[in-house]
Amino acid sequence: MATTPETAVGARAKYEPVIGLEVHVQLLTRTKIFCSCSAAFGAPPNTNVCPVCLGLPGSLPVLNREAVEFAVRAAMALNCQIRETSIFARKNYFYPDLPKGYQISQYDKPLAEHGWIDITTNGATKRIGITRLHLEEDAGKSLHEGFADSSDKTYLDLNRCGTPLAEIVSEPEIASPDEAHEYLTRLKEIILFTGVSDCNMEEGSLRCDANVSVRPRGQKEFGTKIEVKNVNSFRFIRQALEYEIERQIGVLESGGKIVQETRLYNAAEGKTYGMRTKEHAHDYRYFPEPDLLPLVVDAEWQAKIRRELPELPEAMRKRFVHQYGITDYDAHVLTATRSLAEQFETAAKAAKNPKRVANLVQSELMGRLKAKGLELEQSPISMKGVALSADLVETGAITGKQLKELYDLCFERNQDFPAVYEKEKPQQITDAGAIEKAIDEALAENPKQVEQYRAGKTTLKGFFVGQVMKKTKGQANPALVNELLDKKLAG
Repeated sequence: MATTPETAVGARAKYEPVIGLEVHVQLLTRTKIFCSCSAAFGAPPNTNVCPVCLGLPGSLPVLNREAVEFAVRAAMALNCQIRETSIFARKNYFYPDLPKGYQISQYDKPLAEHGWIDITTNGATKRIGITRLHLEEDAGKSLHEGFADSSDKTYLDLNRCGTPLAEIVSEPEIASPDEAHEYLTRLKEIILFTGVSDCNMEEGSLRCDANVSVRPRGQKEFGTKIEVKNVNSFRFIRQALEYEIERQIGVLESGGKIVQETRLYNAAEGKTYGMRTKEHAHDYRYFPEPDLLPLVVDAEWQAKIRRELPELPEAMRKRFVHQYGITDYDAHVLTATRSLAEQFETAAKAAKNPKRVANLVQSELMGRLKAKGLELEQSPISMKGVALSADLVETGAITGKQLKELYDLCFERNQDFPAVYEKEKPQQITDAGAIEKAIDEALAENPKQVEQYRAGKTTLKGFFVGQVMKKTKGQANPALVNELLDKKLAG
């Protein structure tokens, strides 16, 4: 029998998804985790390699201290407990882009455990647990396209072998694709604030695998888990989860069984496809890495790293709301990145009215940057310029209309606001007689509105202000317009 939309909705209501995410974050170190090869992205294939990361006989790994510090910093930001002594292990499997035949990772004694991230979806806040954060080395990359003979050959680029990774594993507490998207957004935001990774998904410095199962609502036991790989954006992760949840429900509703496997997501088709049966931990034959001593991060080292932690986004948002009097929404927008947050604060401290700065950054500056496809760092208007422009409007030296025109000139000329303002110096009409004349004309042209205002509809004042500003081409001093208009309307 064909499935109708009504039966599909009914089937979905009978089940609940259970989702856990495994996120690999490439740490922003200059060199690899166990050798001195460069970890930079974009080098010609197979040039950033050496006997250690190629696993040649007789080569020995040496642990990168900076990678450890970065991983600990990330773990602390994610509220994890740091294990004072952790153990590296060999994860044994064969794949062409793994030249050693094993990956150095951590297994039963990871670097950090028992963390959490708070997420908010549909107005409700929920805490998602983090099972563990551990260090490991990356594998190389198999290239399946881009060559004349890609139809029957695979090429290998081993530059990525040995790049330091922090793997962050969530508890299976994510209950929807929307929650998964929000979790990843908050995780990326926190990692970026710590500065330990650039989280560039296009370059592979943030990668995510999703484990998803479904079970009848109210059942405590988990369903059969499917791992979805090859998903390279948060949007696609949400789409892949939606598809996989519907697919599993369809299998169960038709009387079938879910087979535990790894599946790949095809973004062009919006579907997942079976890749291989899912491995279990014992398949990897983990054993302690014999060439590395236990990793000891003692209390003193932990304290030093904690002292160097930057202020994290959630704490910064609360402080911005309290210190600068901006809204929760504004605080969220202005802490989207650490760079934006720090630059806003620079301007807020320099300006007379931080709330006006917040409005200008969002409406006038970021709007123009988005329209031109520019990043904040490419803005011709500095935060010093934003602060100056905010003060000029605040004191009535320029109008809002004049500010917009000056901002447009800044972007046209690729010059900062102070330089453009100094050259243009738009003149304001501060002559009371000239403004009174414009007010008289506006009132005479709109007798019905004057009568309504004097009858109690005081919201019309904004209409009259607009008419006066229109007549003075936006150059009348706003404070003087309001003062004189009040007198005229009162008469």
